[in-house]
Amino acid sequence: MGRRRRLIWLLVGHGAVGLATVGAFLPLLPTVPFLLVAAWAYARGNPELRERMRNDARFGPVIRDWQDRGAIPLKAKVMAVAGMAFGFGVLALSSPGVAVLGGAGLVMAVGGAYVVSRPAPPSADRVRQLER
Repeated sequence: MGRRRRLIWLLVGHGAVGLATVGAFLPLLPTVPFLLVAAWAYARGNPELRERMRNDARFGPVIRDWQDRGAIPLKAKVMAVAGMAFGFGVLALSSPGVAVLGGAGLVMAVGGAYVVSRPAPPSADRVRQLER
């Protein structure tokens, strides 16, 4: 891989980590989706950073569950859907017009359906069975 391409992947990864850091302090900006983007970019630009993220004590399990199984924890699903509902409510109260409200509602409904449709991560006992 060329040096320029590797640099682009690193910039995407670092930018996503920066947004995730901001999201840790701002209630409506998500953290984990940006970390997933960072892990994806680091896999292409710096595999060592990807492994460091996968082995992180706090976010590693969520990243591994998503990358290995496409799984989203129930708590994250609830928070995502609640956040979308809250955002839609705020948008509706601001009276943006039917077209904007309908378009945003459709995008949020599709995103929410996708999040809810993902499997939950297996329990710790089940993970040990799968690893054998």
